[in-house]
Order: sequence, then C-alpha cells, then structure tokens
Amino acid sequence: MQGQGPSAPGGQAPADGSGPRPAWLESLAAAAYLADEQGVITAVNTVAEQLLGRNAVELLGRDAHDTLHRNALGQPEPRSECPVRQAVLAGRTAQGGALWFERGDGSVTPVAWLVTGYDAGGRRGTLALFHPLDDTEPGSLQEPLSELERLALFAELTTQLTSTMDVEEVLNRLVRLLVPRLADWAVVDLITEAGGVWRRVVVHAEDGELRNQENLVGPMSAVPQESQLPLSRALRGAASALTGPETYRGEPDSELAVEQGRLFAATGIQSAVIGPIRGLRDVLGALTLGRSDGSHPFTTADLPLLEEITRRAGLALDNARLYERQRKVSETMQRHLLPQLPRVPDLQMTARYVPAPDASQVGGDWYDAFVLPDGATALVIGDVVGHDLEAAADMAQLRNMLRAYAFSQQKPPSKIVEWLDQAAMQLSGSDMATLVLARLTRVGPLGWELTWTNAGHPPPLLITREGATQYLTDAHGMLLGTGWAEPRPDMSLLLPPGATLLLYTDGLIEEPGASLDDGLDRLSRQAAALSHHPLDTFTDELLARARPAANEDDIALLALRTAHRAPRPTVNCLRRSCISTRPYGASDAR
Repeated sequence: MQGQGPSAPGGQAPADGSGPRPAWLESLAAAAYLADEQGVITAVNTVAEQLLGRNAVELLGRDAHDTLHRNALGQPEPRSECPVRQAVLAGRTAQGGALWFERGDGSVTPVAWLVTGYDAGGRRGTLALFHPLDDTEPGSLQEPLSELERLALFAELTTQLTSTMDVEEVLNRLVRLLVPRLADWAVVDLITEAGGVWRRVVVHAEDGELRNQENLVGPMSAVPQESQLPLSRALRGAASALTGPETYRGEPDSELAVEQGRLFAATGIQSAVIGPIRGLRDVLGALTLGRSDGSHPFTTADLPLLEEITRRAGLALDNARLYERQRKVSETMQRHLLPQLPRVPDLQMTARYVPAPDASQVGGDWYDAFVLPDGATALVIGDVVGHDLEAAADMAQLRNMLRAYAFSQQKPPSKIVEWLDQAAMQLSGSDMATLVLARLTRVGPLGWELTWTNAGHPPPLLITREGATQYLTDAHGMLLGTGWAEPRPDMSLLLPPGATLLLYTDGLIEEPGASLDDGLDRLSRQAAALSHHPLDTFTDELLARARPAANEDDIALLALRTAHRAPRPTVNCLRRSCISTRPYGASDAR
C-alpha cells in the first residue's frame, strides 16, 4: 500500500515484538500503533498502552481491526463498515471521530483517529494515531439506541442467554450485556419456588468492571398482593413502569417497599425502570435498570425496550430452571442407583461416578460390589450405551438381574453373564452393554484370588505396590445384546499384597481423534505414578490426570486395594482355566 506518512529515521524497520519499538513512534504525544500490509499490529507506543489498558505483548502480532475496533455497544465492528479499514484499503490518509476501541478490561472507549500510510526501509504499512474523546463517558449510552443497535442487542441477548443452562450464568450474562450500555445499575429479583423473593443481583459499573453489591443481595419478603408500588406490581406480572427514589420515600405499604427504598438510598439511583421477567407459565421475577446522577433519566420510550429484554431473559431463565429441576431429579436417581460399597476385612474399596459434561447428570455407566452368600465379593463395572434417563433405566435392570443371578447361583462369572445376556435380550431388545464381572475370594495365606469375565469392556488394570502395571486382557468375550451364543471365558489370578485393582468405563480412556492405545497408556502411566498414594487420593488424582480433556462421556470407576503383608516369594500371576487371551479391542468374530 502506498502512503504519504512518515518514514522511520535511518530506515529503521518497525518493531515486531522481538526488537525495540521505533524511537520516533515513542516520541509521539498521541497514542499510536503501526500495522503491516495485512493489518497486523507490529508496534505500539507507551501512550497507546496506557489508553488501551494493554501492554505491547497483548497487541503485537494481532489483527488491529479484530482486536480493537468495536461499536458503541462493545460489539465487533463489521469490516465492511469500518472507516479505518476503508481508508487503509484505499491507501489514503483519513481522520474522524467517535471510533470505539476495546480496552484490556473489556470496556470500550471512544477515540478520535487518523490513519496514514508509511514506508520504512522498504516495509510498508499503516500508522494509526488516536486520542480519547473526553466529552463522552466510555462505555455509557448517552442517546437512545438506533433501530440497528436495538436489533443487534436483541440478537446478542438471545445468543448469549440461550447458550447456557445455568441460572447464575444467565444472570451474569444478562447484566454484562446491559451495564453500562443501558444503565449504571442492574438489579434482578427472582421468585423462589416457595413463593418468596430473593434479590440475586445488584450490579453496577465501577472503574471499567462490574461489581456486585453483596450487602444488598439476599432473601426478601413474599410478594404483597395489595401493593401498587412498581416492584410489587412487576413481581405480580404487571406492565413495566418508570420509578425513582421519590416513589419509595412515603409510608411503605409492605416489607418489600422497605427493601426497595433501601436499594435506592444505597445505590444513588435517580431514575429506574422495572419490568416483570415472565416464563412460559409463571412470573419468574423482575428486572430493575437504574441510572445515577449525570446520566440521562429513563423515559416512557424506554419501556418497550425493557419489555423485550425481560421477555428474552424470561425464556432463558425458564429453560435454565427446568434443566436444573431435571438435573436434581437425575442426581437423586443416580444416588439411589449407585450402591453403597460393602465393608470387607483386609480390603479397601472406593468408587467414583462422573456424569457426562452435557448430559442430564445420569447415565448408563455403573459399578457395583456386594458380598455373596459363600463369602466371596462380587465386583462389577458396566456401561449401557447412552447417557440419559433411558440408559439409566436399562442399567438399573441389568444391575438388579445380575445381583439376583449372582446371589441365587454359585456359578463362575462367565455363567452369570451368559444368563444375564439372554435375559437382557428379551427385556431391552437391541440395547448394547459392556461389563466386567469378577469374584474376589480369600484363599488363606495366599491372600485374594480374582476370577473374572469380560463382556466387551475395557480391561481391568492391576497396579502393584511398587508401581508395576498389568492390564487383565484375558477372559474377553462379546458385549451384551449381540445374541452371541458361544460360551464365555473366565480367568483367575492371585492379587499381590498391597496391589490396587482398577475397574473403569471407557470415558476414562477414550477421546475423539485419539487412539485407544493412547488412552490405555496414559491411564497405566498415571496409575503407576500414584500407586503409593492412599486409595481415595489415588482415585481422585487418577480421574484428574487420566481423564481426556475432550471427554464427552460419563465415567464410573471402582478401585480396591489388598492389605500389605510381610514380604514373601512373589507370585506375579497364577492363572487357571485360561480360555481366552484376546486383548480388549481385538475382534471377537469367529
């Protein structure tokens, strides 16, 4: 791009982050930055750093338009409408006012600007000079929104509020979109399920940040049915209204009026609008927007805007509340489905369940452990396809049938799973499930013998006290629900003293785009490194370290540890009835 701007003294190239900033740039009294022909910032001066609240490291190498240019509402400025961008593309010097730049704290500041081309040692680019417009308060809205700005605000409200199912996050996003764009203060009162009122948010803008007045937040009295004051009417679903401190200076007609008078006195709000937040069936609460001295007071022309804001907020809050109710039901169901672990002498045992990040807090992964009539301990880890209430119901059926078969029949794990597979095919059709069923039996002075069968599940992991690891890949057969008619295998081994046995579901090792071997290797390494930790610490740390970052599945984990005894000749693995040696992941087709 050709330009008529300055050249660096001595042909000095502009700084690119790895060298010093040009002396001539630093000598300018105005805030300034240099950008290359692609619009990437290559240098800034100290005045610009101070005005923008950003250091050079945060700016260098970043696109100037995308990083800085905003509209008055703090939204990204379209490139096609940016006057600076137009001047740069045209290769001409241009200047103007009321361009908004984003500061490091997320607020926006209005600036007057000038851009011109420069040529330094054969390197061409843009020099941008800018200074603050002192007669406009950064981040405040002095004039009514244009129709375009209203539409942009509504679109942003819809996008931001409906993309979360957490009530607190909905409220946080709501006030961040409104303060200080539309008001100096935002107050949200929500009606509780018991019929009371809880003041959840009292937020104002201070030094470019939103601050919540915790001393004004908390429970309030129930909605008075006879009060005609604005907040009471809004909480009953009446239309939005203008109000101010004078409204609450008279004799209060309810406890709610006392609290509202306290709000105006504590905040210094001089003008306010209050509107009901309505859900699909009920009034959920009220939104109050307030302006202090120095800001334009609200007028009746602002009420339709408030109504549209509260309508969108109500839909988002209604969805979030419904989701929270479902989650509480699901969590209660999950707590009842997942059992208490038995107390077995000379054995430590612990378990964890982690729901899928985006699921309803209940799923098809499960663990179980119970003492059988012959004194052996049954261990189960399983996974029904899916992580929703239907998967949880299928899981509960399988768990209860497995318990019944294991209690009533003194049979090896393979036989129990064969019966379970046949019954599951009749009850739940084509639903698929995997599991490992094991019997842990005391064998006198030798300690504990583990006998297990595996129906398409990730292999158990054995970790010795010294940190050696071994995947128990034997006794592997087809998953449940396939109609497989072949006999299922069993395998047995003696657990070393002080060893840890880990049963887990595939959410702990599987990650989109990564191989299964990578997950197994990661789990083995982390388990070995944690082998000397107490069992509860071992389990929690293992979940934190081994769980894939992109995991989207729920996880069940059952860990047990045998008692440590005095050293004796080591028995690594005493195997009996070795029927299958196919590893997890290998084909079971015959």
